[in-house]
Amino acid sequence: MRKIEHIGIAVSDIDKANDLYSRLLGSGPYKSEEVSSQGVITSFFKNGPNKIELVTPTNECSPISKYLSIRGEGIHHIAFDVVDIREEMTRLKEEGFTLLSQEPQEGADNKLICFVHPKSISGVLIELCQEKES
Repeated sequence: MRKIEHIGIAVSDIDKANDLYSRLLGSGPYKSEEVSSQGVITSFFKNGPNKIELVTPTNECSPISKYLSIRGEGIHHIAFDVVDIREEMTRLKEEGFTLLSQEPQEGADNKLICFVHPKSISGVLIELCQEKES
C-alpha cells in the first residue's frame, strides 16, 4: 500500500453534503459520478494532496443505504492506493484478512476496488484502490 488514496464519507443527501464540504474546503467537488455496480453516487473533493469522497446510495439495496440506516452519516472507509490490487488481495488473504469480494470491482474515479471486512481490521472498513489502465 503506497498511501491513503481518500477518506470516504457516507451522506444521506449528496447535494447538501456537496454544499457543506464546498463551504468547508473553499472549493467544490472536482468530480461526481454514479457507480451503478456499488449503487452509489460519489463526489470527490481535493484538499491539498488529500481527497475526500462523499458517497450516497442510489437505492435501498446499496451497502451505503444499509450503513446509513444503522450508523448514520459519517466516515465510512479509508482507501489505500495499491500498485497491483490482485497481488495485494492475495497478500491480505494470506495474512488472514477477510475480503468482501474475491475479484476487484469497478469503482469511482477510474479505479479497481476491493474492500477488506471491518471485522478483520479493528472495525474499520478498508478499500484497496488501483488506477485502471487507460
